[in-house]
Amino acid sequence: MRRDDLDEVVAIEQASYDFPWTPGIFRDCLQAGHHCWVIVHDGVLAGYGILSVGAGEAHVLNICIGNDHRGLGYGRRMMRRLLDLARWYGTERIFLEVRPSNPVAKELYESLGFAEIGRRPGYYPAKTGREDAIVMALDMLPPA
Repeated sequence: MRRDDLDEVVAIEQASYDFPWTPGIFRDCLQAGHHCWVIVHDGVLAGYGILSVGAGEAHVLNICIGNDHRGLGYGRRMMRRLLDLARWYGTERIFLEVRPSNPVAKELYESLGFAEIGRRPGYYPAKTGREDAIVMALDMLPPA
């Protein structure tokens, strides 16, 4: 992902979520040096993923595939890329949060080996107040 991609990234984000990230958050992720990736399909930005790595851990901060490109395996492809990056950096564990109201994403993460390790009450804004986050993790290194 480059600054030139931000208009398309933000358009996908806004079309996908009731409470989207702001353009400033995406700029901050780029500025902070997070691993920000896009998927392009026939010249069109189809989706993106953002990974933070540090202190032996990684965190999937955001992943989204645009409506026109869902069901083509791009979400799995992006997650595999982020997992490869986490492995390359030698992270021991990778974390993410997902809304209970997003079972498709939760199923994808489980199919990749993520398991629920807890909940963050009221983590996400929702139309009816707040929604919990399911916290999921994947151990990256084999046990000693």
